[in-house]
Order: sequence, then structure tokens, then C-alpha cells
Amino acid sequence: MTTIQHKDDCTPLTSEHGEIVYELAGTAVGSSQQHSLAHIELPPGKASLKHYHPIAEESYYILNGTARLVIDGETFTMTPGQAAVITPEQVHQIFNDGPDVLHFLAVCAPAWTPDNSVYLDE
Repeated sequence: MTTIQHKDDCTPLTSEHGEIVYELAGTAVGSSQQHSLAHIELPPGKASLKHYHPIAEESYYILNGTARLVIDGETFTMTPGQAAVITPEQVHQIFNDGPDVLHFLAVCAPAWTPDNSVYLDE
């Protein structure tokens, strides 16, 4: 089965801390159990919650803006065209310290599900 999903056709999920998530592939849209793909927007001054995934490997790919990514206490600056791989159990958090909305892709394998995120700031 082939599934084509356009970001504009997705119902965005907006978190209390500012992330706007458009899930393009994965269990939430019924298209894949093996991986998930989300387009995420992070407004200026916002950040994800500090978390880790017990099972999933996650990759970020920066589309627009500048990100500050912290993985296991090490800080990286990411710009458009750069990707990061975050292995299971690595604690991570992404920040938008810049003036523009940060747009990035997040891919998880296996597909992301709510029970595969452990949040440390709550």
C-alpha cells in the first residue's frame, strides 16, 4: 500500500511547550509500524521537553532555522542541511534560540508511539 501525505493535510498536534507536530508517516496515521516521520515547527524561544526513547532511534534533519541540540549533556548547533542521529536511551532536547521558526524532520525507528518517550522535565 502506498500512502502519500502532505503536511497541509495533517492535523497538527501542538504541545503545551510550543512544538507543532505534523505526523506524515507512522502509527498515528496508519501508514507504518516500522518508522515514523514528522515535520516539526518550533517557534523562537521554545524547546522540546528533555526526554529519551527506550526503544526508538531518532534522527533530526534541519530544514530551516538554527537549532541547539543537547544530547547526553553535549551541545550541538545545527543548521539547515544537517542531520543528527539519537540512539535509544540518549537524553536529548532541542531548542530554538534564533529569531525564526525552526523547521525540522524527525524520523523514529521503530515508529514513534507515546509510550516510547520518557520525559524528564515533568
